[in-house]
Amino acid sequence: MTATTRSGRTWRGRGSIALVACGALAAGGLTAAGVGMLAPRTATASSHREAPLISGQPQFDTTDVYAFVSPDHPDTTTLVANWLPFQEPAGGPNFYTFAGDARYDIHVDSDGDAQDDLLYRFTFKDHRKNENTFLYNTGAVESLADPDLNFTQTYDLELLRLQHGKTVSRHPLAKGLPVAPSNVGKASMPDYQALRDESVQKVAGGLKAFAGQADDPFFLDLRVFDLLYGGDLSEVGDDTLKGYNVNTIALQVPNSYIRESAEQPVVGIYATTERKNAYGDWTRVSRLGMPLVNEVVNPVKDKDRFNASSPENDGDFLKNVTEPELPKLIEGIYKIKAPAEPRDDLVSVFLTGVKDLNQPPAVKASEMLRLNTSIKPVAEPKRLGVLDGDNAGFPNGRRLSDDVLDIALQVVEGELVGSKNDLGDAVDANDKKFGTTFPYVALPTAGSDVRAAEAATKANTTGLTGGMSSITASWDDDTVMLASAGAGAATVLLVGFGTAWLRSRRRTEHRSWLG
Repeated sequence: MTATTRSGRTWRGRGSIALVACGALAAGGLTAAGVGMLAPRTATASSHREAPLISGQPQFDTTDVYAFVSPDHPDTTTLVANWLPFQEPAGGPNFYTFAGDARYDIHVDSDGDAQDDLLYRFTFKDHRKNENTFLYNTGAVESLADPDLNFTQTYDLELLRLQHGKTVSRHPLAKGLPVAPSNVGKASMPDYQALRDESVQKVAGGLKAFAGQADDPFFLDLRVFDLLYGGDLSEVGDDTLKGYNVNTIALQVPNSYIRESAEQPVVGIYATTERKNAYGDWTRVSRLGMPLVNEVVNPVKDKDRFNASSPENDGDFLKNVTEPELPKLIEGIYKIKAPAEPRDDLVSVFLTGVKDLNQPPAVKASEMLRLNTSIKPVAEPKRLGVLDGDNAGFPNGRRLSDDVLDIALQVVEGELVGSKNDLGDAVDANDKKFGTTFPYVALPTAGSDVRAAEAATKANTTGLTGGMSSITASWDDDTVMLASAGAGAATVLLVGFGTAWLRSRRRTEHRSWLG
């Protein structure tokens, strides 16, 4: 098989492992490619359904965590965490909510000892104006206080300070902040940007907070399962998460609040979800810091235990990092020699931070994002981050635009120990542009904008009959609402797969930090 790169060079043999390996890396269990044409695609990505127990509790499933120095306010750090993956935008009438019996926490380790110093806690409450209707909204919604928005959520924000793993003080930061609703569709929410803007709240102490629906910022190709086991390796470059939404929590905090000092500016960040059990006790059910660790580094027997654990106990999982399974799978199938073990290079990336970049002194190995808050944002971020000489990017924290799949794949295959490679999945950016101001995540796809319209367009261009008519202004409001709901139901039946090309990349820039 041969494919052509953007520069016109041909690509053979070894490069074909890019598709297989990147898919295996992101898919963690390799679950999802065989999906029929009459249902939304299901897949596994980053922490999207990464462990057996949490996959059945999507409201509690942490999908991704991001931490980066704010590009427009470099004296602050922005923390973003996502939950409830694979939201079909038209999936009403019960749209996507945060759980009322959960505690959504963002943890900060300011000194590298693998124990929390700060914890920002979000808890949510449901509100419904009219119990005698099934509708999420009963008319066009123009503001978060609009009486036509039948279902709403609010949240409380609390800061906990800890020492040696114990809470020493609690500080209520805000109560009853509004949650941005699910984007039902253009008929129901004609100006969703206004609803997003209204949901961004200033919090005492120079903080900003946001909670609500957003476009899933993770981008990658997950068509891998059949391909790994003998397919023709022809499908790559399709962003599997395109068109899906997530529930997002975001917080912008002054750097001085979260770091130990200006002399020790590296912080560790991770997110967890706790759920109240039948006895009224809180139990941790989800945990995520670095992407891809619990997906493909940890085997199935450890996944649920990892989700319930804390960073100070990550020594229990060290062997999974130093003796990873993925390179051995690749070597066994494609005869590409796995890097020598133990993989201390992976320990630095996933557990301690990279020396002289984002490794705190006297660090205790533990899985979390590590961000050096003293490194300023760059005007033009490079998607490969530190691998391409951009020290403001992954694995120094994680920006929304960082191509963590390609970065992690190249590192796992030995980039830091002399096995230079340009492996990737040919999905280099999100399908939607990110914002330039807090909370930076893209607006969620609307229920009226889902893949049904794309499928109809493709059908028409290939000579097939049928299609969907647009809603016209001459219809009355009730007709528009019913038509929008009908279009949402039809969308579930009109999802297909795309195919693209294989390619490899070559980077010529000197990467001095690698040595």
